[in-house]
Amino acid sequence: MRITIDDHSGFCFGVIHAIEAAERYLQDHDTLYCLGDIVHNNEEVARLTGNGLRVITYEQFERLHDTTVLIRAHGEPPRTYETARRNNITLIDATCPVVLKLQQNIYDFHHHRQQEGQVLIFGKKGHAEVIGLLGQVDGQGIVISSEEELDRIDYTRPAMLYSQTTQSLEQYLHLIKAIQERYQEAGNGDLFQYKDTICRKVANRATQTAEFAQQHDAILFVSDEKSSNGLYLFNICKEHNPNSFFITRPEQVHRLDLSPYESIGICGATSTPRWLMEQCAKRCERPAPDETASR
Repeated sequence: MRITIDDHSGFCFGVIHAIEAAERYLQDHDTLYCLGDIVHNNEEVARLTGNGLRVITYEQFERLHDTTVLIRAHGEPPRTYETARRNNITLIDATCPVVLKLQQNIYDFHHHRQQEGQVLIFGKKGHAEVIGLLGQVDGQGIVISSEEELDRIDYTRPAMLYSQTTQSLEQYLHLIKAIQERYQEAGNGDLFQYKDTICRKVANRATQTAEFAQQHDAILFVSDEKSSNGLYLFNICKEHNPNSFFITRPEQVHRLDLSPYESIGICGATSTPRWLMEQCAKRCERPAPDETASR
């Protein structure tokens, strides 16, 4: 059996930056608070928790004083920074530079250039990054997850469309076209603008994952179930290789019958740590049928 780990899989730059910032701090301190999961992967969060990282909610954050808190790559709305100033909280700001630039673009459009215009955000409602983006417009933006929600737009008013940085480029281009058509039908085609704000390094993962999936007899896709990027990329794997299996931790490898396959490819989401994929590869190499997947 030949086992290959996809070189393109694993943490994106923003996640790497946030985790390295946490690890640096914890080298000299026993505890570091993090506002929300530092990454959408329970195994990596558990590893960092063992080193002193403490994940907190917004309610817990409001009650903290005189301490240090990490802001993860997804970014935060302005109210988080206001709370930190009020409560004398030192922030380790690990917001991804791509997200930070997007936040600034949205803020500038809304507050300095066109306050009467609508800010449209193509993204997942409730996602941490989207919450941070909405905070730049005082919560007045319109989040659109699919074409079915386009009736929420006022086609008599100007609008600027942005995208959550990790969304599908193909879906974004489709949405742009649909909105353009609506504005043209209303006779206001010149009122609609958009910016391509999708991170190319993340967007390219789709093409890379499709190519990798086709190169192997079977695919083990390693990701947390709560990772939107993971579910999206796994569907791409399934589309290009029906013998694709979704697993969250190495113990689950032994539930699968991989004996019919000569070539096994292992890949994952932008939130999947490399060490986790490597552990899954080792399980393939040294199976232990007597072990269970329970923890």
